[in-house]
Amino acid sequence: MTNQEMLFEYLLRLGDNSLILGQRLAEWCGHAPILEEDLALTNIGLDLIGQSRMLLSYAGEVEGKGRDEDRLAFHRDTQAWRNLLLLEQPNGDFAKTMARQFFFDVFQYLQYEALSSSKDERVAGIAAKSLKEITYHRRHSSDWVIRLGDGTEESHEKMQTALNELWGFVPEMFDMDAVDEAMVADGIGVDVASLRPAWDAQVNAVLAEATLKRPDVSWSVRGSRDGKHSEHLGYILAEMQFLQHAYPDAKW
Repeated sequence: MTNQEMLFEYLLRLGDNSLILGQRLAEWCGHAPILEEDLALTNIGLDLIGQSRMLLSYAGEVEGKGRDEDRLAFHRDTQAWRNLLLLEQPNGDFAKTMARQFFFDVFQYLQYEALSSSKDERVAGIAAKSLKEITYHRRHSSDWVIRLGDGTEESHEKMQTALNELWGFVPEMFDMDAVDEAMVADGIGVDVASLRPAWDAQVNAVLAEATLKRPDVSWSVRGSRDGKHSEHLGYILAEMQFLQHAYPDAKW
């Protein structure tokens, strides 16, 4: 890959993470356990989609093939997506949604905090703007992990089960490959492997306050960087891309 192609790939990863998680949260609209959460999850989803728009728009410019944010969002097949496998997992119950959100919020906060110092001014600007939103996202999901974990016997059990079921998706967040290494060498990207100690410290602190146990699971899954996804992504894209596929380039 050329440096331009690597930057395009890197931007896709960032943008796809935000878009797919934003789409997942949109599924809670009208279904959250309380009205306040219905509004909160919708707003967090909109924040994520806003991040994705900025990143995919920039990715399209870098690619230079005439694909804008909409083309990249609505006209790529599953193998062309680069979002973390964690983020395409089904919402499940409210505890599982919060566990997924918590894992990613802590990671994204650390990642974007570092990206705000990127030598690429566009990346740095997007990261700095997004960090204000992500700070709230992290606080929101952390609070819910604590409330559910240190709540009733049932809520504690549900949150512990959610953590156990999703823990195997965590290692992929900290994987590094040639694209990551090239972006770090150019001063654009982040060495995500180096973020793991800080992530562990923040997660462990919240779990301790929530009276929850850090999961001890032996399995882990990877593949998103190579376009290998779970069956769930196909269903997300089928719903998200339907209108554009049914009415190509429709305008209203």
